Amino acid sequence: MRDISYPPIILTAKTVFRLLGQRFQMSGTEHVPTSGGALLACNHVGYLDFIYGGLAANPSGRLVRFMAKKEIFDHPVGGPVMRSMHHIAVDRGEGLASYHAAVDHLRAGEVVGIFPEATISRSFEVKEIKTGAVRIAAAASVPLIPVALWGTQRMLTKDHPKDFSRGKTIAIRVGEPLHPTGEDPVAETAELHAAMSSLVDETIAGYPADEQPPGSWWLPARHGGSAPTPEEALRLDAEEKRERAARRAAKRAQG
Repeated sequence: MRDISYPPIILTAKTVFRLLGQRFQMSGTEHVPTSGGALLACNHVGYLDFIYGGLAANPSGRLVRFMAKKEIFDHPVGGPVMRSMHHIAVDRGEGLASYHAAVDHLRAGEVVGIFPEATISRSFEVKEIKTGAVRIAAAASVPLIPVALWGTQRMLTKDHPKDFSRGKTIAIRVGEPLHPTGEDPVAETAELHAAMSSLVDETIAGYPADEQPPGSWWLPARHGGSAPTPEEALRLDAEEKRERAARRAAKRAQG
């Protein structure tokens, strides 16, 4: 694939990171292969995760093609940018096309990024995940590599005001590759969930304590923070889904 826009976009992003005085904790990046296909499975805590998730492959000299919701590609500005970087549009109503696109990218030797939780976790713990990630990796015969992102939620996430103040630490931890066969996608997905959860716990434990005091809103309740519990987060997700459906219904009625 020809990448005309991707490298300068990365350079611009890194310049912004420096202007924001951001510090990076990077570990395990050697697990991303320097050649051949690989599927990165990232946790999802904030709206900027796809920007920072790509840094996991940067030390290996790889560009990541992220699977992202179709609505971003429909945007008049975001759409052309996403397509120029060869990211993959996901239509939640018809996911087969994006599945095949991801498999084709991987078989062609690309690195693809996926957020198996599909939506942002309000609890900041790994939510229930579907079998799509292990099915894609198995179909393409590529390693499935868990990635933990932490600190991105402090800038922009659900239910909280944006905060782009300087000096935040962003942690990116890459785990050891999994090698799903597709013979038991449910069991292999449980293995992926366990690997991602363990990686997030390790990342939280290694995060600077002075930036993450007890009671922090971005810290899971299980770790002493004030974020919603997974059960509370499920309730909030359900409420959001109902409100969105009601808005769509009202819009249809008006039009």
